[in-house]
Amino acid sequence: MNKIKNITLTAAMVVGLITLSSSAMAGKPGMEKCMGIAKAGMNDCGTSKHACAGMAKTDADAGEWVYVPIGVCKKIVGGKVKPAKKKTK
Repeated sequence: MNKIKNITLTAAMVVGLITLSSSAMAGKPGMEKCMGIAKAGMNDCGTSKHACAGMAKTDADAGEWVYVPIGVCKKIVGGKVKPAKKKTK
C-alpha cells in the first residue's frame, strides 16, 4: 500500500511540475532539466527540432525536457537528466 501511495504522489508531482510555466522556474537554483518525460505541447524549451517551449509533438520524446527539482528526474521512469553544456575556452 505504501508503494502505491509513493507512486501516486510522484505522478501527481510530475503532472503539477509539467503544467507550471517554464519561465517561473528557468534558471532557479535547485532545478534540473529532465528529458523524456514531457507531454506533447508541455516541454519547457526549444530543442534541435523547434525553437520554443510548448512545441513538443509527442509524449515522452527523448529530446524534450522539463524543469524538475534536483533528484526527482532519476525517480521517474523514462526520465534522464540533461547533461550540462561543456564550457569552451
